[in-house]
Amino acid sequence: MESETEVNLGKSIIVPSVQELTKEPIINIPARYVRDDQDPLIVSDSEESSLPSVPVIDLERLDVEDYMNSELERLHSACKDWGFFQVVNHGVSTSLLDEFRKEIENFFKLPYEEKKKLWQQPNGLEGFGQLFVVSDEQKLDWSDMFYIATLPHNTRKGDLFDKLPPKLKENLETYSKEVKTLALTILGHMAKALKMEGEEMRALFDDGVQTMRMNYYPPCPEPDKAIGFTPHSDADALTILCQVNETEGLQIRKEGRWVLVKPLPNALIVNIGDIMEIVSNGIYRSIEHRAMVNSSKERLSIATFYSSKQDSELAPAPSLIGPNNPANFRRVPVEKYFKDFFARKLNGKSYLEFMRIENGEDNTC
Repeated sequence: MESETEVNLGKSIIVPSVQELTKEPIINIPARYVRDDQDPLIVSDSEESSLPSVPVIDLERLDVEDYMNSELERLHSACKDWGFFQVVNHGVSTSLLDEFRKEIENFFKLPYEEKKKLWQQPNGLEGFGQLFVVSDEQKLDWSDMFYIATLPHNTRKGDLFDKLPPKLKENLETYSKEVKTLALTILGHMAKALKMEGEEMRALFDDGVQTMRMNYYPPCPEPDKAIGFTPHSDADALTILCQVNETEGLQIRKEGRWVLVKPLPNALIVNIGDIMEIVSNGIYRSIEHRAMVNSSKERLSIATFYSSKQDSELAPAPSLIGPNNPANFRRVPVEKYFKDFFARKLNGKSYLEFMRIENGEDNTC
């Protein structure tokens, strides 16, 4: 039997539910949700048609001899130039995705009294609420989320899992396993594309930490004044996003402009996180992204974050650095890395910049 390994990566100030707020008709959003600090730059329809779309990677082709080299090059290019791509033929069953989506929709329809039993606690991050709220004056996102640690099993909060609706819990277990397999498959292909030693990648990620964030973005009466999710890059190695309903809203910053990501049916959206930028020594790039809201439709999604082992150290892969290619990022224990991340307000890629080594700086924590 696995021993209990309670890991507390931080806390977030508990805030009201936006979903509950929208149950009463409102014309103007409360001042705390008005985001005058956000970049309003959005690609117009005419500009968007001239931009390349987020790359699509066919995972089956990576195992077929006639296609694997060209598809691996497409993956390598997507990770370097975009930091985002969609995967098709990913191995996660369509029936599971359909069931899981339905259960997530039902989850956010639970009565508020039921949700309160699953709300964040003052000393932790998991449950319903928001993350990265570090002061009572801080502006808030127009969204609710449910955050939960899923792997390894001994880091789970058993009491939180036990309170989940049974069908959601069952689908969550299956999806968790299948997405871990998918993440490790993608990381293995990335190791080949980077010409890393495969064992380096396996040693970092085989028993990695997996967490999930279910997102609910209610309709907003003043969508141009609010934001669903503050612009940020992810702290993990890989994020795998499943769009729950058909409402679009994910935007990525590409060449200084915000570009809308249009999910393909039953594809999964993958993005590079800061850990992968660090491990690849900057060859692969995490990309700033945000979620927008609209006036008439709710949007739901579930993001699965896959990271390196909790007790490992984070640094560029040894096989990618040398006398002519010095490390660009400092070495730090993974647990400290995440605690520092969750203690901050989200602010673009500022945390990754904090990890960067300045000229002449020692690469030790």
